[in-house]
Amino acid sequence: MHLVKFSSKDIGVDLGTRNILMALKDGDIVLREPSVIAVNKKTSEIVATGNDALEQYEKSPEVIKIIKPLKDGVIADYSATSKLVIDCLEKIKIKYYIGKPRIVVGIPSGVTDVEKRAVISVFTQLGAREVYAVEEPLLAAIGAGLQVLKPSGRLVVDIGGGTTEVAAISMGTILSNVSIKIGGDVIDEEIVEYLKQRRGIGISNSMAEDLKKKLGCASVNLTELTQEIQARNIATGNPDDFVISSKDIEKAMENCINKIIQAISTTLENAPVEVVSDIIKNGIYLAGGGAQIRNLDNYIANYFGIKTYIADNPSEAVILGAKKIIDNFDKYKIIFER
Repeated sequence: MHLVKFSSKDIGVDLGTRNILMALKDGDIVLREPSVIAVNKKTSEIVATGNDALEQYEKSPEVIKIIKPLKDGVIADYSATSKLVIDCLEKIKIKYYIGKPRIVVGIPSGVTDVEKRAVISVFTQLGAREVYAVEEPLLAAIGAGLQVLKPSGRLVVDIGGGTTEVAAISMGTILSNVSIKIGGDVIDEEIVEYLKQRRGIGISNSMAEDLKKKLGCASVNLTELTQEIQARNIATGNPDDFVISSKDIEKAMENCINKIIQAISTTLENAPVEVVSDIIKNGIYLAGGGAQIRNLDNYIANYFGIKTYIADNPSEAVILGAKKIIDNFDKYKIIFER
């Protein structure tokens, strides 16, 4: 197979709770895989990772179980995460020559030093010559196209699969931040629990995610949306037909949305007055998959009286930020020096 050589072997990594993404310097996003591993139930052996893991599970759910080695944006299972990263790097090596890469990887802003070192260790033990761990909201801001190195305050809200990261940023530095364990996965679980308790409907997390995407709204929708689903009737235990409304999903998400609002409030309260003035002028920027919840931008804008924008590619903002750093390392190296 033809190998493509790049002038630099730098790699940007978004090591997310739901997905792992990798991008090469002066190239594209070259890998996007679910952050899961497949384990043999009898032997506890890891048999596959990423897309291959989901494929094996679909074929043999009685033999295979799926595990997420990352929880709330940090490593919960070190050996499983290492295996996941090894397999992802091997898939890149099939097409690209990467040698001993320099790596920029995103980490939640609220991680401990131990958790940060664990992330760095995964890559250094796999042969990376240098590893730079950067807070995800800073990467998301860069990926959203914000001029984070300038002396002007910006506020970024990165709603990922496992966490929501809120950060006030100026001159390449996070001046105030809040990290909460509220993300897409928790919102899905809240929808599952709400429909179970309030409507007597049993659904899976994947169905909850689908309902969130189709019906979810952070505030009252002018036109109520509905969707008919087939799910388990909790009372009878049998499959049944139900109609779910956007009001159901709004109520289910209400607690999570309120916690995100509180995280923004706390970040603003703790930020320097001058930076808050800049944020009022520059606006609030939303990134991550959760940024796409219908009317969330308008809800935040109305609550705080600050214009709120959604990044052009919110789900890819972190990896695009990592890629901008590896593409322009000299420009952004001041972030690491600080």
